[in-house]
Amino acid sequence: MINACFGGASLKLGLHVREEADDWHVSQLVVRLETRREREGVELGGVQVEDDERRDFRLGGVEERVSAASELHGDVQMLSRPANIERGSFARGDLTGDRLAGVEIAGRASRLVVATYNIRYAVGSHLIGGSLLRRVGLSRPGRRAQFVGDNIAKAARILSDGARMPRADIVALQEADRGTIRAGGQHVARGLAEALRMSYVRAGTPTPSDVEPKPRRWWLDFEERIRLGEEGDTGVAILSRLPLRDAARIELPWSECPWRPRLALAATVPFAGRRLHVFNAHIDTHASVEGQLEQHRGVLARADIVSDGEPVVLLGDFNTLTRRARDAARRLLEAHGYATPMPTDTCTWRAGPLRYHFDWIFVRGARVLRWGVAHVRGVSDHWPVWAEIEPERA
Repeated sequence: MINACFGGASLKLGLHVREEADDWHVSQLVVRLETRREREGVELGGVQVEDDERRDFRLGGVEERVSAASELHGDVQMLSRPANIERGSFARGDLTGDRLAGVEIAGRASRLVVATYNIRYAVGSHLIGGSLLRRVGLSRPGRRAQFVGDNIAKAARILSDGARMPRADIVALQEADRGTIRAGGQHVARGLAEALRMSYVRAGTPTPSDVEPKPRRWWLDFEERIRLGEEGDTGVAILSRLPLRDAARIELPWSECPWRPRLALAATVPFAGRRLHVFNAHIDTHASVEGQLEQHRGVLARADIVSDGEPVVLLGDFNTLTRRARDAARRLLEAHGYATPMPTDTCTWRAGPLRYHFDWIFVRGARVLRWGVAHVRGVSDHWPVWAEIEPERA
């Protein structure tokens, strides 16, 4: 039990912490709150406690209000760790014997379906049309929260019902906003993880509060911007039906504008008795081809350090706008031993008559059995790309 004070109320927190693959990873946390007087609820975001080794922790992924003396399944992260990663889980039966037995069986599974999806903060598929409507004052921001929430539910059906693609075991998200005005205040990764009953890890890009964004090339300036000083942010996330371990934030090199730094996020899941290393990257569409390759090299270097001969999947929105960018990215990854089943110029993004190949899946130490692009409308201007993989045979 840990005594704390929050919002003027005295709290007692009982913590159950289970170590995972390494000293830094902390798994599910059960928190019980007791107040000295009756209250309707207690806001949990930002509560800080310390463990027996005097390391700081903070509750993450907890945004709703809960009744006093109720139980909440949440997640924690270490404040002293340089990488700021949010973790959470909505997987059924966490911390139970049945769940752990299921994890052990899943860890021996020889096939997984991985998917990458630039969900575009679940605001819809009309990038150019939506931009033009906003500029003439015809947008309807009052309905945004409900609209985004409905699209999150739609994305969950796309990724799980088997109608448009096999049920995904691992989902890499890009443009997964948390609390932004353009996303109606929704937490996209957390909402989708809850709908899919998955665990998730997320890394966000801080929103600048003291500098305006630099002008963009006009033909790439249709995206709705996050506003100066907003508390929310955009980011990348990995969702999984299997336990996520070894999560790491990878800052990709950038130089032009503090509004456009790019991130990659890494994690591992159990796979055929070993680990599958998953790297989700969102490459800068405004960077030069060489600038994009530098960002890829940052991910490749990390993968070489941590994979230790185990299977790796690199996936995400590579923003390969031109044929030169697509060929260059493909050559670089193939030179490092990665392969993709996707022909160059496979359409994964559309806006009106325009079609581009932005989203990719590459593997090393694994074999792609089948793959596809789920052609769906309404959630994003990108389509989900998926692949079923198994370990490479010796």
